[in-house]
Amino acid sequence: MIEIKNSPLSDGEFNRGVFATVSIPKNTLIHEAPVLAYPNEEHEHIEKTLLSDYAFEYGINHSAILLGYGMLFNHSYTPNAYYEINFDHHTFEFYAYRDISEGEEILINYNGDVDIQDPLWFDLEKQEKK
Repeated sequence: MIEIKNSPLSDGEFNRGVFATVSIPKNTLIHEAPVLAYPNEEHEHIEKTLLSDYAFEYGINHSAILLGYGMLFNHSYTPNAYYEINFDHHTFEFYAYRDISEGEEILINYNGDVDIQDPLWFDLEKQEKK
């Protein structure tokens, strides 16, 4: 249902994204990504690595690194997918927010909800450089 390919939306050395290999109807479970959770106070160590741009909030006291394709979904303020955290199974579940066409890149809003438009760290960094 999904594959990893080079994305025109990513810049830098790792320009990958998640793409649909078939048409995916709205509300379909696209991917279940297992979680490696760690306490927030340990995030200072992660911030010294490339992983800092890929960590997710995982409840109030934890952050998480996602396995599978979980960390490879790119961001959009108008996403075609969303995720829900399943704390019972320790997974992030990615769902189609709308019908997704075969070949289309699957995008999530890194703010957590599809309609939140708050600027993200990389947008703020771009603004500071101007």
